[in-house]
Amino acid sequence: MFLTTRPLLLAIVFLVAACGDGSSTALPMPTPGESDLVVLTRPGPLGHDGNEEIAMGGLGRDLVEIFAQELGVAVRYEIVPPAELEAAIAAGRYHLAIGWLSPQPGSGIATTPPLFMTRDVLVQREASLPLTDTGQLADKTVHAMAGSRQAVTLRQLAATTPGMTVVEVGYGTILDLLERLGDGQVEYVVMDERLEDFASQHQPDLRSSLRLSEEQPIVWLLGPYPNVELGERAAAFIERIRQDGTLARLEERYFGHVRRLKPGDVSRFLGQIKTTLPYFEAYFQAAEAATGLDWRLIAAVAYQESHWNPNATSYTNVRGMMMLTEETADRLGVSNRLDAGESILAGARYITMLRDQLPDDIKEPDRTWLALAAYNIGFGHLNGARTIARQQNADPDAWYDMRRILPLIAKPQYYKRLKAGRGRGGEAVILVENIRSYYDILRHHNDVTPPLMSSPPQPTLDAMPETSETLWGP
Repeated sequence: MFLTTRPLLLAIVFLVAACGDGSSTALPMPTPGESDLVVLTRPGPLGHDGNEEIAMGGLGRDLVEIFAQELGVAVRYEIVPPAELEAAIAAGRYHLAIGWLSPQPGSGIATTPPLFMTRDVLVQREASLPLTDTGQLADKTVHAMAGSRQAVTLRQLAATTPGMTVVEVGYGTILDLLERLGDGQVEYVVMDERLEDFASQHQPDLRSSLRLSEEQPIVWLLGPYPNVELGERAAAFIERIRQDGTLARLEERYFGHVRRLKPGDVSRFLGQIKTTLPYFEAYFQAAEAATGLDWRLIAAVAYQESHWNPNATSYTNVRGMMMLTEETADRLGVSNRLDAGESILAGARYITMLRDQLPDDIKEPDRTWLALAAYNIGFGHLNGARTIARQQNADPDAWYDMRRILPLIAKPQYYKRLKAGRGRGGEAVILVENIRSYYDILRHHNDVTPPLMSSPPQPTLDAMPETSETLWGP
């Protein structure tokens, strides 16, 4: 059961949880300049992926960083493998445990109020016969990530389902496990429902067929011996970000774009990653070296613009891999827009120029998304939309608000007041959202090697030791 936001009841629950011989293991309140906020988490798209770039793994991290900034302290992350998560949580040597976790009934682990609500779902290949009842799991083998809420759900279900075997995978991430499902190496996987849309961007041939739990709260765990003051501060923080829209904006940042692409779009993109991207990857990496932009972001833009066709030409005479206008190409010194290397480098430089033109106080990743909108509609139209945002009491520096405002510049009542005139703001929103999805996919499929280059074989999940999987069942 999660803790209430009322400070008195919070204190009572914390004091009860802290009683006993083990209370001496509680960590002291983190102190500015003296001690860090210790955060326990696991690798994966809803925990901490160890990457400081724009990534879905940043949702939990962003929330913690905002909380730590409010406390005035630094954060020290303790990232543990899935198989070790339950033991690490029980040990209690942390202030917060994050990573899309739920309360553990009977564990004595205190928690914050909920951040989100979710449930567990069974996922299978689209071509397989869908299961419609939990009784059909009899004599079936079902996989879940070790240390997850889904593993607990399956253990409980296996106790009443004859012949059902549960395999808890203690290595990799849920996306790796879903890849095994897509390849036919496993038959059924249980995952968090909130990840379904995101997972479909990586494995479009999967579908959820059965809900295995009621809605469960997603919380921060405060450990078996929580710090009372920290718990009260965390509860107040969560209440505030729910009320002031901070939580909704962060949720949109990491989940809002993943519903844009259709399964067919994803399948085609995954195919192009294998067949077409290797011929141009070296150009994208050279552009990264020259501009500092992640080559996978540049590649995502190029795919959105031309599907990696260096000879692409539109009816408006924008041309090449990055679909540059003649004016932009001249400005950037491009002699041949149909030359893939020239186009890619010029497009990356142009994105960088647009990003640098934005006010310094616009933070990432909003800064990049706004620059990409300007790449599509021009900086004048973007500035016009930002003016409308101010008039509408929206935040002109936040993509969360601007994705709603940009389509307005196509309406006469708005564009007649703008110096830049009418603009295709809705098109810019679609472009940015698609690029965000392609970028997410490329970040997961980042082991593409250009042709004619050799590299040692990479280890696969099948090569991992069998002891990393724990079986439950007969």
